[in-house]
Amino acid sequence: MSFIRKLKRLMHKGGVKLGLIKTNSLRAITDDPRIKVPAEEYDRIRATKRYYQDNLDKVDYWTISGPKKRPLNSINMIKQVSQQMATLMFNEQCSIKVNDQALQSQLDEILKNTNFYLDAEMNLDPWIALGSGAVRPYVQNDQIKLSWANALDAYPLEANTTHVDQIALSRRIQKVENDVAVYYTLLEFHQWGNYQQDDQGNVYRPYTITNELYRSTDPNTVGDQVPLDSIDEYADLQKQTTFQHLKKPLFAFYRNPGANNKNLVSPLGMGICDNCRTTLDDINRVHDGFAWDVKTGYRRVTIPRSWMRRQSNMNGKPVPDDAQMYWDPDDAVFVPINARTDDTSAFKDLSIEIRVDQYQGAMAFFLKELENELHLSEGTFTQTPTGVQTATEVVTNNSKTYQTRSSYLTMFEKTIDQLVYAIAELLATPELWSDGKPRWNGDIDKLVITPDFNDGVFVDQEAKRASDLQAVQAGILPKKQFLIRNYNLSEQEADRWLKQVQDEQSPTPPDQEMSMFPSEGGGVSGQEDKPSADAETSGPTR
Repeated sequence: MSFIRKLKRLMHKGGVKLGLIKTNSLRAITDDPRIKVPAEEYDRIRATKRYYQDNLDKVDYWTISGPKKRPLNSINMIKQVSQQMATLMFNEQCSIKVNDQALQSQLDEILKNTNFYLDAEMNLDPWIALGSGAVRPYVQNDQIKLSWANALDAYPLEANTTHVDQIALSRRIQKVENDVAVYYTLLEFHQWGNYQQDDQGNVYRPYTITNELYRSTDPNTVGDQVPLDSIDEYADLQKQTTFQHLKKPLFAFYRNPGANNKNLVSPLGMGICDNCRTTLDDINRVHDGFAWDVKTGYRRVTIPRSWMRRQSNMNGKPVPDDAQMYWDPDDAVFVPINARTDDTSAFKDLSIEIRVDQYQGAMAFFLKELENELHLSEGTFTQTPTGVQTATEVVTNNSKTYQTRSSYLTMFEKTIDQLVYAIAELLATPELWSDGKPRWNGDIDKLVITPDFNDGVFVDQEAKRASDLQAVQAGILPKKQFLIRNYNLSEQEADRWLKQVQDEQSPTPPDQEMSMFPSEGGGVSGQEDKPSADAETSGPTR
């Protein structure tokens, strides 16, 4: 940090203490009056995050020495469910198409440079687990980049609606200053103003982005507001930027499908496992019990003390008779006992039988409960069907999962639409680029966005191709669309394929066709048979 920046911070602190500078102070982000979502919603999300991170309470148990705690041997089912759903929803085979070729070329490059098709699946994982999320495109060094936020970093500014077009996005950075951990929280507010009219008579709503930085030494509080240039990361940020002719917000918001039954007026979605935590606890309890049985159920045998080989000295010093030092001292199988008589009756096998079948049955029961509560097909987590299955059988067995996936895809498709609109707005805003020229001049109201999620295992590709082929033969599906749908071709590639097929099937000219076959004399038709030079010089064959 430069000397001038340190001096500014000291002057700011002095002004705050003297009352010359008024500054905001927040204990929690939800304390800001601009945020309308109840704080209890984020308490619910934090509880879900603990399950998602497998950060669960320890298990209390008793020993002869008193109460103790141990880590819970759990199964992170929320992580498995959300990751599987994210993989089923989106992958590298997916694509996003728009009906504007100029925008399409730039969009493809932006999505490639930002690793969108990889990051989208990765960020969908916590979005689905926690219920909500957001992504915000921005311009940096004449390039569009993407910033992702999970449910604990996205704060809608309006309640009572599922349509979020105003939001506060947070980002926290931890630093060490004078050997003390300091936490900086950036709040980025996206707000629409009241309708206004420009000099040409056009009606618009100003769109304002406000950046505020807060500093705290307590990780559980947001702290006091400080200047943006207090740290290098945000030194170049503008405190406030207003756009006059935007039609779409510069962020995309995601929420899980279904009603929020914990808070009916909240715009935040429910985590995928928020309504089945008791089942998750049951699964963890069964798994932990089985693991504990395995750990404590190793073989133990009691034997008379005289059967043990006792150490008489250690490190050159005699071992007292009452000291229990036996060889092998690290052997946990043989346990000596103080029997009155040294006979073989003291030999007993104390090994316990591990209840494998009981635990397996209990685990299968609770996993089926989880499948039903999440509306997933039977066999998603439990025993799957055996044998080779056809694609049609896979579709049938996964029909319930497919329906649930479709509901999540509907919500994610809205998020993709919002993201493409936001990117188009950035490309069309000249003041964001170094040369002051827009990168796209199209009409955003006429954009048609078509995500292709590639149904993959849920769709029998051969049956789909055969059905489309029948539609082509019936004259109700163009050949070009058949190639695009079934061979993942672009319009240009489909046009080239059709042209090549047409060229191959066109009739060959007669003279060209005759030149392809030899004449009766062994030469090529169309050419005169001429004697070779050897035939002219040599005499008749004898």
